[in-house]
Amino acid sequence: MSDQLRWVKSSYSDSEGGACVEVALSAAVYVRDSKTPASREVHITAAAWAAFVSSGWWISHE
Repeated sequence: MSDQLRWVKSSYSDSEGGACVEVALSAAVYVRDSKTPASREVHITAAAWAAFVSSGWWISHE
């Protein structure tokens, strides 16, 4: 399935491979490590992803 998804790299990723993620949107939201895209992915519901993004939690844990 992941080879059929359109992955988008985080804007926080840099050319030196900073510790960031890639996200693909489908019926679920798929998240993976941008440095190791062949590794396992996390699948979460769209509602859970929206709650995470709107919470701002990720900003305070940079």
